[in-house]
Amino acid sequence: MSDRREESKKSSGPGGFGGGRMGGSMGQMEKAKNFKGTMKKLMEYIKPYNLSILLVIVFALGSAGFSIAGPKILGKATTRLFEGLVDKVMGVPGAVIDFDYIGKVIILLIGLYLTSAVFTFIQGYIMSGVAQKVSFHLRKEISEKINRMPLSYFDKTTHGEVLSRVTNDVDTVSQTLNQSMSQMITAVTTIIGVFFMMLSISWQMTLAALLILPVSGVLIAGVVKKSQKYFKHQQEYLGHVNGHVEEVYGGHLVMKAFNGEKAAIEEFEKLNDNLYDSAWKSQFLSGIMMPIMMFVGNLGYVVVSILGGWLAIKKTIEVGDILSFIQYVRNFTQPISQVAQVSNVLQSTAAAAERVFVFLDEEEEVSETANPVQLDEVRGEVTFKHVHFGYNPDKIIINDFSAHIKPGQKVAIVGPTGAGKTTIVKLLMRFYDINSGAIQIDGHDIRDFKREDLRNIFGMVLQETWLFNGSIMENIRYGRLPATDEEVIKAAKLAHAHSFVKTLPNGYNMELNEEATNISQGQKQLLTIARAILADPKILILDEATSSVDTRTEALIQKAMENLMKGRTSFIIAHRLSTIRDADFILVMKDGDIIEQGNHEELLAAKGFYASLYLSQFESADAS
Repeated sequence: MSDRREESKKSSGPGGFGGGRMGGSMGQMEKAKNFKGTMKKLMEYIKPYNLSILLVIVFALGSAGFSIAGPKILGKATTRLFEGLVDKVMGVPGAVIDFDYIGKVIILLIGLYLTSAVFTFIQGYIMSGVAQKVSFHLRKEISEKINRMPLSYFDKTTHGEVLSRVTNDVDTVSQTLNQSMSQMITAVTTIIGVFFMMLSISWQMTLAALLILPVSGVLIAGVVKKSQKYFKHQQEYLGHVNGHVEEVYGGHLVMKAFNGEKAAIEEFEKLNDNLYDSAWKSQFLSGIMMPIMMFVGNLGYVVVSILGGWLAIKKTIEVGDILSFIQYVRNFTQPISQVAQVSNVLQSTAAAAERVFVFLDEEEEVSETANPVQLDEVRGEVTFKHVHFGYNPDKIIINDFSAHIKPGQKVAIVGPTGAGKTTIVKLLMRFYDINSGAIQIDGHDIRDFKREDLRNIFGMVLQETWLFNGSIMENIRYGRLPATDEEVIKAAKLAHAHSFVKTLPNGYNMELNEEATNISQGQKQLLTIARAILADPKILILDEATSSVDTRTEALIQKAMENLMKGRTSFIIAHRLSTIRDADFILVMKDGDIIEQGNHEELLAAKGFYASLYLSQFESADAS
């Protein structure tokens, strides 16, 4: 295990905070996105809300319909006003401007536009609900997926990369559904409706207006094609930046201790520059689409105005129709530009959705057996039979490991750093599956258990303490959630944590911060031991459990552990060999192999590797 950690540190650059690792992943660009496949998958998430989408379409049609009718009606009022003014100027007897008609038209227009606004509000409300439900479903699936992922995935992926899928990528999908989908529906409806309204005024002017569309279409298609890769890179680099920031701030004290600030800033600037480069290009290309459409639209206005004036002189159309048609041209080009804009946004959405779906499609832990073993009573007999394992198949670090531990035995696993001690424990709890051989509990292969049932058998205290943001009471109760307050306090007393907890502000109700830095490392270890005691497991695993406490506290914990380990099979990983002299069975590991087995006296008498380790520790102590 330690070898793997060392390799990870070497790959991560100065101070071990992630420079090399992310730099390597940045150099490999993903292949071209499967846009159609990604959008098809996304549609499957929207499918349960087809009724809501149908309602959105209905209200979009209504909103667009009422809005489309406005310019035509307004054109009639303009024509009536123009005719009245012309008659007056020409001196026609009894010429008047029909303000009653114009007033009725204005009232009608206000009603139409208000109705259109209400329909727009309703469709936006419904679409927001659909977008949030889809986002909720995606985040729920990601959360459940994380719990089914093998630890090997997180060995090669930064936490920030995973968090980016839950936050940035899902948010991008949500915003697109919330804004772009209803916008797309309204735009398409408006384009169709306006087209027919334009035809009803003049087919010649409609043809002239349509001739300008291929020009804008070619320009927009070029922009979309160019911007697609930058949107993909933007989402990718955003994940790298998040990963680096999360990693650096998670190990902020280590970075400060090793003066790694400069290297961290340099790495961040490199990642941020890549993000900036792709982001400004994608946003710039996205932003120029509207000016392109406005430019082409203005050309259309010029053509339509000249042609409309000529047709009005020939009495083919009315004057008010020119005003209506110009408004329709604007209403025609605007939704086309919106569709183009949305199509560009869809590229970003596809990039984000693809990253989510790639994560959801990652290989999970090997599926559970069809007929899992159910033990009424666990005795605690553990057998290793010719176990071979490597984190990489081509680099085996545990070679032909065999051992038999009887129920209730206290087993110590010792050896130098990188010998494979912690790896043995992780194999036992099936955090990783062995390459070959078998591990058995009470005669049953651990692969025949459900993972949940298997891990319920074990209680574990790791060298690296883990406490979450919450009260001390909640952190201890994590070992057995239904436990009462009295049981939690009893476990804390057995772990010798009760005395220091009572001195803290609010005692057991004191809130630990995110990294639990408001208590000492030794106190954190005591709380994790209390949590394991509360779980009341059949098999105990203590991985350097007392490495972070002082000698006096360690002696107290050892006494509590002696009571706790009675009648239970216990695995103890320790560097300080003085703590495991009374173990029933000692496994001595070196380079992934068990090279010696026996109790303390037998191994000392053998004068082998264990004896040299043991004596070297005391020689170091005497020298100091």
